[in-house]
Amino acid sequence: MINYGSVNTHHPLNPSIHAGLEIFGKEVAMMNGLTLVCIAIVIFAFAYLFYGRWLVKTWGIEPDAKTPAYRFEDGRDFAPASRFTVFAHQFSSITGAGPVTGPIIAAMFGWVPAFLWIIVGGIFFGAVQDFTALYASVRNDGKSMGKIIEQYVGKTGCKMFLLFSWLFSLLVIAAFSDIMASTFNGFSKTGELLGPNAAAGSISTLYVFVAMVFGWAVRRFHIGGVKEVILALICMVAMIAVGIANPFFASRTSWLYATYAYCFIASVLPMWLLIQPRDYLSVFLLLGMILAGVVGILVGNPTINMPAFKGFTVANRPLFPILFVTIACGAVSGFHSLVSSGTSSKTISNEKDMLPVGYGAMLIESVLGVVSLVIACSVAVNGALPKATPFAIFGSAIGRYFSIFGIPPYVSNCIVTMCISALAMTTIDAVTRIGRMMLQELLSEYDSNAAKFLSNTYVATIVTLIPSYLLCLGGYLNIWPLFGAANQLLSALVLIALAVFLRTTGRKSWMLYIPMTFMFVVTMSALCLSLYGIYGKLMAGTFVLMVDGLQLVVALALMFLALMVVKHCGKELVGDTAKSQTAQ
Repeated sequence: MINYGSVNTHHPLNPSIHAGLEIFGKEVAMMNGLTLVCIAIVIFAFAYLFYGRWLVKTWGIEPDAKTPAYRFEDGRDFAPASRFTVFAHQFSSITGAGPVTGPIIAAMFGWVPAFLWIIVGGIFFGAVQDFTALYASVRNDGKSMGKIIEQYVGKTGCKMFLLFSWLFSLLVIAAFSDIMASTFNGFSKTGELLGPNAAAGSISTLYVFVAMVFGWAVRRFHIGGVKEVILALICMVAMIAVGIANPFFASRTSWLYATYAYCFIASVLPMWLLIQPRDYLSVFLLLGMILAGVVGILVGNPTINMPAFKGFTVANRPLFPILFVTIACGAVSGFHSLVSSGTSSKTISNEKDMLPVGYGAMLIESVLGVVSLVIACSVAVNGALPKATPFAIFGSAIGRYFSIFGIPPYVSNCIVTMCISALAMTTIDAVTRIGRMMLQELLSEYDSNAAKFLSNTYVATIVTLIPSYLLCLGGYLNIWPLFGAANQLLSALVLIALAVFLRTTGRKSWMLYIPMTFMFVVTMSALCLSLYGIYGKLMAGTFVLMVDGLQLVVALALMFLALMVVKHCGKELVGDTAKSQTAQ
């Protein structure tokens, strides 16, 4: 598969073009980091106030309507929650490792392409997708994207999409579980103890148990508003203090087993008992990390030490399509739509909450993407990033920013490590639950004893976790390239399906046409490049069956399923407008 690792050399362009770009690069390479972040925040604020509200006005909401969370309340998946609680779940679930890793890796092309894609993608691609997926689900009884496709496209398209999404969920669980286990690993390769890692693992373990107690207390004693926020902050500070004081040292393998056990528990327990309260607690940690980055940039006023543009091809990697699959979270991510329609839509208490939850959460994630880009480029030397992983680059810089508040270096390292692990942890619990529900929906059409057995909540969760564990054994570096392309391809499929929903219900859908077409072309191009890379390994004799062979099978399956979904959705999208249903 394509290697998206950091590189610092560029392929020569046409001399005249290259000379012009170099002049441009010198003029803007010394851009002030604070200015860039401020520009991004202002643009995102205007986008929310004007474009986001315009979408709401164009499609219409009913503030007095009874949402699916109330109509189908079951105390498990459908559970009404406050606006901030749903926002916390949405933001915590979608803000995975992507907003940190993607922009930093994409800086190989220069900071301007990465910055522009985050801005344009976040406003017109990602936020629109997340909000529309949430909107469509709430307006259709809290149904997932698969069931929405079934209603507006047909059963065949639904089955293809559900199978695609289930395969994609395996990649997400595998990649992020490996990241979590590696982050919590308390031992170095030479056997030395890694205190910050062990402390982060200890804090994360406390998070699970404290979250359940917190969720029970909030539900039992009807705690809300300011009291809930104060209680959450007290719990968070206490967990961090106890975890740092009592680090738990365990190997990566042990943490991998623990991670998968946690995924199982999170998938089968009621939303209000674990996932919602844990996300509620985590959102303060994640927002605090973003705030630390912004404050650090405000105080430190760093200079961007990376070229504005390094070339259309860098180390044989073309800007198109690599840039657009490297930066997913922060610009547009298909996974977000699964959260919007899979879990968040089932907890929305009022349709007015859909804009801040769907559109707003994505824009804040885009801010994190810009902050990550600025932080990484500010520590570059002579136009080259440090030779370290994106997490290490980001974490070390954020750790220094924490010192602004008088926090000791060791404590700041523990907190930053915990924040990084939280990015993965808040994703895998939600995606495991979503993957389980996807499998159940896929099997619901079959009336056999085997289908009924596999549709059991516990069995469906196990069936989802086992293949993802096998994928995880190869390490996230072998999964990440395929995950990135599949994630963006999922976004294209979701945008096409949502365009069908809008058109069929008599709503304007033209604002989705460019994003869905662009993302489909980008991702299919990236997958073709990946297949070419595997072919090159085969010819060179470096093909590894259990790694490259498995990725080859998954890549071909994803491309086939994607084409089938587009085929069925396309027929409805260009079909007779007389078939349009009454707007709902």
